Parts: sequence; C-alpha cells; structure tokens
Amino acid sequence: MSETTHDVGVVVTAPPSPDEGLTAAQLAAKYGLAVSGARPALREYVRQLWGRRHFIMAFSRAKLASQYSQAKLGQLWQVATPLLNAAVYFMIFGLLLNAGRGMSKEVYIPFLVTGVFVFMFTQSSVMTGVRAISGNLGLVRALHFPRASLPISFALQQLQQLLYSMLVLFVVVIGFGSYPDASWALIVPILVLQFCFNSGLALIFARAGAKTPDLAQLMPFVMRTWMYASGVMFSIPVFLADKPQWVANVLQWNPAAIYMDLMRFALIEEYGAENLPAHVWAVAGGWAVLFAIGGFVYFWQAEERYGRG
Repeated sequence: MSETTHDVGVVVTAPPSPDEGLTAAQLAAKYGLAVSGARPALREYVRQLWGRRHFIMAFSRAKLASQYSQAKLGQLWQVATPLLNAAVYFMIFGLLLNAGRGMSKEVYIPFLVTGVFVFMFTQSSVMTGVRAISGNLGLVRALHFPRASLPISFALQQLQQLLYSMLVLFVVVIGFGSYPDASWALIVPILVLQFCFNSGLALIFARAGAKTPDLAQLMPFVMRTWMYASGVMFSIPVFLADKPQWVANVLQWNPAAIYMDLMRFALIEEYGAENLPAHVWAVAGGWAVLFAIGGFVYFWQAEERYGRG
C-alpha cells in the first residue's frame, strides 16, 4: 500500500498495483516481452534469414564491387590475382621442383591453374568469414538482422568472384587442348557443394573470429598449410606413392582436395576417374552437408552474443 498526502490534510490510499511483487521474468511473461537481441528458435532463425535473402545478395554484390575500387585495374584483379599465383607456383613447383611429374605440360598447367582457382575460393571464404562479425561491428550493433547473413554473404561474394575467374580458367583449359564436353556440366553441382561447404566453414570461423579477433592473423598460416597438404601444386597419389596408402587417402579425402579433383576431372580431358579417390561424390556431398548444417547451428548458438562486450 502507498499513501499520498494532499495539502488539504487528507490522506488518500492508492489501490495496490496488480504487478506488485512480480519479478522481472514474471512481468516479461505476463506482458509478452522478450529480451532484446535474444536468440530465436532455429526454425524461426532460418525463416528470418530467408527473409533477408535480398539483403544478402545486395551486400555480397556491393562488397565485390568495392573490393578493388581503389586499384587502377579495378575488377581485373579478380582474375589477375589467381593467375599470378598460378604463374609463381608453376615456376617454383612446375619448373624447379618438377611437381608435375607424370603429367605433360598440356595437363599440368590446367591442373595447377584449376587447383589454384578452386582452393582460393575456399581460402577467401574462410579469410573473409573470420572477419565477418569483428570487422562489421558497426553494422551488427546498429541493425537487427540474423547475423548469419554476414558470413554467408561473404561466401557468396567469393562464389561470384570465382565465376568471373572461371572465364579465364576456361580459356586456359581450352588453350591446352581440353575442349567443352558433357563432363563440363558437372561444374554446377561441384560449385554448389563447395559453396555449401565454404558457407559452413565461414560460419564456424565467423563465430570464432568474433570471440578471438587475433584469429585473423593466424589464419593465413593455417590456410597455407592446408593448401600444401591438398595437392594444389602436385598429384597426391604420385608424390605419396612410396608412403602408406592411408596417408594418401587422408590427404585426398580432405574437402579442399576433393573439390579440386572433381573440378579437374570435369574440365581436363586427360584427367580421368582413376585420379579420383573412391566414393568421391559421396564424400563431397558429406563434407558439404556436414559443414553447412553443423556450421549454421554452431553459429546460431551464439547469435545473442555477437557485437556485445
């Protein structure tokens, strides 16, 4: 009970509040209030993310357009960067170290260029994903939207960049004698599977990078090690012929090697199925589903913590 004293000397007793004695949680439940920024249920989160699909597309295109906006050659760097990397690797690994042993130049150069382009798709998705939250804190704190939109949009940006680069890859492959045929139709499912895998990986590292921003400084070393272990510059079965079979199997079944080998099989006429590991499509699909779903759930579990602290 509370009492109010008026200047006429009469004491008026106010009626008790119906909410008196209720805790904050009870008040919130009574009036249908929710914690600001609370994590929605997984199904609702997926629905919200689908509702932001136009934002994801627009954001990825804007990032792609601005990526080289300060460079004089502009978007040409999207193609020039992987080509220059491939040229350096060819001089060191192809000419000096003879990494293309067992393959003619007509096969090794498309083999190398394809590997560089495909691996850079995964590498760039991870590197942009690890900064997706920590590098966009202003946006995260200012607007309410599913935070998974950011790493997915960055993975989509890298897919668009790869599609531009593949025009040059087609020229290289055709220039060395591998002409379009029915196997080129496999490019679409390969890219879909790799994009799903890359998106899941970007989501995982986006959450890790949001908590530990210094992870972005470590990732170039991790990615370089992964590249050397994935057979970008050499054939894993040929180079590990004198090692236990399980070693070659582990390296060939790693997802980066799987997607590179599938793309080489699709594009290069003389790169036959004998160069692929057993059950390659099942393994490629398994990696894509595992990381896409696992990475999404892992990222969603920390939704309410992004941009705080």
